[in-house]
Amino acid sequence: MSIIKEFKEFAMRGNVVDMAVGIIIGGAFGKIISSVVSDVIMPPIGLLLGGVSFTDLKIILKQPVLDAAGVVTTAAVSINYGNLYLKNQYWMLQVR
Repeated sequence: MSIIKEFKEFAMRGNVVDMAVGIIIGGAFGKIISSVVSDVIMPPIGLLLGGVSFTDLKIILKQPVLDAAGVVTTAAVSINYGNLYLKNQYWMLQVR
């Protein structure tokens, strides 16, 4: 039996097709959860905390370097803990 024929038999089994469908649905579900967290859940929490946008929360380790015209030549180095919190919320909703 050739390798191609064996692969076709393997791929057409129900488990492989079910797994492929699950991956596609999981990807779409991830986008929905991402939207729910960033557009529905986090804005009220930010409002309760004094109008905070979680994507703006960061610790700047090194300020950006500007040239004489005020153009950024070297970007700032920062720890974006607000984004970490947001991604953690996405994950928490997907796991449940």
